[in-house]
Amino acid sequence: MTAFKFGIVHAPLTPFSNGSIDFDSYGKLLDFHLDNGAEGLAISTHAGESVSLIVEERKSLLEFTLKHVGGRIPVIAGVSESGTAIAASLAAHAREVGASALIASVPYYWTPPQSMLVEHFAAIGAAGGLPLFVYNSPSEMGDVEVTTKAVLGLFDRLPNFAGLIDASLDWQFMIELVSLARSAKPDFQFISGTEYMISAGAIGATGLLSSLSNISPRIVRELYDLCRDEKYEDARSRQLDLAVMCRLFRGTGVSGLKAATRFMGRDCGVPRPPLPTLDDADSRALAEKLSAIRSIGAEPQGWR
Repeated sequence: MTAFKFGIVHAPLTPFSNGSIDFDSYGKLLDFHLDNGAEGLAISTHAGESVSLIVEERKSLLEFTLKHVGGRIPVIAGVSESGTAIAASLAAHAREVGASALIASVPYYWTPPQSMLVEHFAAIGAAGGLPLFVYNSPSEMGDVEVTTKAVLGLFDRLPNFAGLIDASLDWQFMIELVSLARSAKPDFQFISGTEYMISAGAIGATGLLSSLSNISPRIVRELYDLCRDEKYEDARSRQLDLAVMCRLFRGTGVSGLKAATRFMGRDCGVPRPPLPTLDDADSRALAEKLSAIRSIGAEPQGWR
């Protein structure tokens, strides 16, 4: 069950037109990721505005993606939700329609103790029956974190618990986690949830969940490949450029990502409320900062 290998997984945006999902543009975006280095696609993540999608839309996006991809690469279903039962129902649907794995974050809004986080993830994983990757990003989730103790507790509860995707940038936690988790379960997968791949790779990350691949998939792929081969010195120039992008979008989030993809010739519409749309002045300023990044000129312009 946990033989699934994460690799480099892109997290596509969700294009909207007049408030509805723009499936024509979404199909083009999926092809863009397929053509530009994705080894897997994670659907309905935070980059895809999962919290602004109703349950039926999330199911439709997953089903559309699976049909469009046609088995060429794995499709991973994001099933994060505020309620355990809702997340578990999304996990069961993902299994039924043919997803390869699941991603779940801590519950939205609620701040349960670690013991209940274990129960939450165990219920989701049991309902889905697919390899489950827990997503840890305290800064996005009200400072609720997944601890090493919770990870170790899940080993006893969930045979299909495959690994942790970490976006905390807490390197001390990552080192402790990898050491203890792999001692208990040698095939435990530690995945970087940010493009700071040199540090994560040196600690032991074997995969990457990338949102910046919506903008600069070539440099993301080069960085990942070099870090996978432990060529960290060769990776430094790519890492420096991506670090600039990470800082650039830390404050703007999906709003900035959508403005940037428009600048790159791949219009994915505007975010759904309550996320704001960058105004013209902010969009121009963002474009100027992107243009100043050395490697951006080598990235694809338009849908190909």
